[in-house]
Amino acid sequence: MSQSDAKKKRMHVKRTIGKDVEKNRQSSSFSTHERMTKTKNEQLEHHFSKHKKQYKDE
Repeated sequence: MSQSDAKKKRMHVKRTIGKDVEKNRQSSSFSTHERMTKTKNEQLEHHFSKHKKQYKDE
């Protein structure tokens, strides 16, 4: 398989300058992004109480 252009550039920098840019990457064993979607329970609560505000006066 061929190598990507980015990998070729990284290897060239490592070969010529001796700087390993892959060491600058963060390495964490868990996900650090904030989830945007609702959980199943949050979704159920939302649908359960979604229309109750509209029919409260009747």
